[in-house]
Amino acid sequence: MKVTGKIHFVGTMRQVSDKFKSKDLVILTDEKYPQYINIQFTQDKTELIGQVNIGEQVEVSINLRGREWKSPTGEIKYFNTIEGWQINTAARANEIASERLAELPQAPFRLDDDDLPF
Repeated sequence: MKVTGKIHFVGTMRQVSDKFKSKDLVILTDEKYPQYINIQFTQDKTELIGQVNIGEQVEVSINLRGREWKSPTGEIKYFNTIEGWQINTAARANEIASERLAELPQAPFRLDDDDLPF
């Protein structure tokens, strides 16, 4: 899945344990009713956030994660996380599109009066 919009907020690095770190990024979507989407980046993916700036238009590839938690009293709750794994800026998206066009096979094209279908 992908989320597109402008970067609204960049959080600070959270070192949760020796083996786990995370950083949040909030995107303001470009739609009729804009939404503030909090996206969590973890481990080595936190470095991707350092390459973007507030206000920059981006496309973020995400995965939806969910988990169940049982309290000591037996109450069960469910939590969701939006986890980011790739960020493309508008400039990078244009580069990717250009690269894909360059990879398309180029057929020879010749227009003669005899080639017209009418």
